[in-house]
Amino acid sequence: KRGKMAKSTQLIDNEVFRAYATYTGIVLLKMMLMSLITAYFRITKKAFVNPEDTASFGKGESAKKYLRTDPDVERVRRGHLNDLENIVPFVGIGLLYALSGPELSTALLHFRIFVGARILHTFAYLIPLPQPGRGLSWAVGYSVTFSMAYRVLKTVWLL
Repeated sequence: KRGKMAKSTQLIDNEVFRAYATYTGIVLLKMMLMSLITAYFRITKKAFVNPEDTASFGKGESAKKYLRTDPDVERVRRGHLNDLENIVPFVGIGLLYALSGPELSTALLHFRIFVGARILHTFAYLIPLPQPGRGLSWAVGYSVTFSMAYRVLKTVWLL
């Protein structure tokens, strides 16, 4: 119900919290997938940053040629870093938002738009799609997190 804080024992029965858990799980899994994509690109491009990672490609001087950067690997890494910079705040602010008693329809709108924006951002980064696609998808997700933060502060303002 609007305006009532959920008790911790009631969280699993709270529809807003379940929606938060669902959409947070989706973006966290998406972020974890970026690690696997990075590893895939490192292996297929044979571009490593640690000497021990080159051991299966040779020893000594022959392995040193694999200690290098690759533009495709770096692109995936930048996408992953952007996920960390945006999904981590969403997780924290989204939890506070879910506990602040928002309407289910408003919460779902926030969560769905954020998840959609982050998925689009990943495709825009990896394909790559021309700008302003990536920038707009980032801005939409960022705006959603900011909107939730504003609503939390508006609801629980104690300063």
